[in-house]
Amino acid sequence: MGDRTGIEWTDATWNPVRGCARVSAGCQHCYAERVAARFAGEGGPYEGLIHQKTGAWNGTVKLVPEALQIPWRWSRPRRIFVNSMSDLFHPDVPFEFIAAVFWVMSVTSRHTYQILTKRPERMLEFFHWLIARQGSEDLDFIVAVDGSLKGTPFVSDSAESAMDDSIHEAAQTIPEIRALWWEPYKAGKRGGYDNCGPGWPYENVWLGVSVENQKAAEERIPLLLQCPAAVRWISAEPLLGPVDLRAVSVPYVGTEGPLETSYRINALTGEKFAPPRWPDLQAGARIDWVVAGGESGPGARPMHPAWARSLLYQCTEAGVPFLFKQWGDWAPTEVVAGGDLGGDMRRDLVRIVKASRLHAWPASDGDSDGHFRPGDARMRRLGKKAAGRLLDGALLDEYPEAAHG
Repeated sequence: MGDRTGIEWTDATWNPVRGCARVSAGCQHCYAERVAARFAGEGGPYEGLIHQKTGAWNGTVKLVPEALQIPWRWSRPRRIFVNSMSDLFHPDVPFEFIAAVFWVMSVTSRHTYQILTKRPERMLEFFHWLIARQGSEDLDFIVAVDGSLKGTPFVSDSAESAMDDSIHEAAQTIPEIRALWWEPYKAGKRGGYDNCGPGWPYENVWLGVSVENQKAAEERIPLLLQCPAAVRWISAEPLLGPVDLRAVSVPYVGTEGPLETSYRINALTGEKFAPPRWPDLQAGARIDWVVAGGESGPGARPMHPAWARSLLYQCTEAGVPFLFKQWGDWAPTEVVAGGDLGGDMRRDLVRIVKASRLHAWPASDGDSDGHFRPGDARMRRLGKKAAGRLLDGALLDEYPEAAHG
């Protein structure tokens, strides 16, 4: 956690929660686990959160309320990755504590906060909990993708006020928040409290989900689109298979509840596609930003170039900003200068990757193993730095139009 980070799409990291648990294929080689394992000894910040034998998260989380004041101290506007070492919406993080995090974000509007979760179902549950605290059953603040709320892409005035009140009240149950609220920032230092918070949803809070393949996209994106947010985004890293954001399957919810059928949405435009016999489904919320990249570190799995190129094409077509974070440890052979692999063709350094799914095997003596087929890609393990960040020779560093403060 700190004011400097090597993560390409953010400026700083902030971790008011420690610890996590693996939930999907994208977690298999979690970088946060490796970092935490180095500090999991007696007296360390991650003590009791890592399996000593396996080095993996053990599912326990630890709240760090003293960290809530950190963004308060930073006077220069920053993009801040919230919980880079955990998941804010882990089931063992109390909603009151999540509300405290949102309160800090709301009153430090000079910063832009980037939240990423693999648990959007709990994120949606959190917003329902907030509005229910006000004794209301009115859930119009939810931007539905199922048509039941007609995809209304705005928040009612009453719900906006209730959300702000609920966040404030829940946050005050945390002693560290009460201290920030009642005690002015130390004289002579910049930073501190910006204002009473922007309107809901907070313009400086971006909500996102991790999407490593189409399965994850269809499980997580529909839930993200139901959450109130000024900016919704996805991180397709590590990208482990092709993802089509223009055809995300969504369960259909009728007036009497979920039906055993589904329709498709273009998550980049909000368009919905259903059989003509169904009621009209108005366009709803959409994804505002896409980040994509390959995996790095021990055991890293290669990313087929076509998967990244497809996401770039989809975003360009829809006018959605796209950021290519990295190739990861593996790069396509054309990235190597001159297209020449060089003399080292050991089986652990070169892989052939199928275009349709993550299925890689060692290459030996060119294509003599018989595995290579049209559309497959030869990938070489160069390491993250050598593989670089260029996609077809271009540095793609696009961001949504949402300013600090």
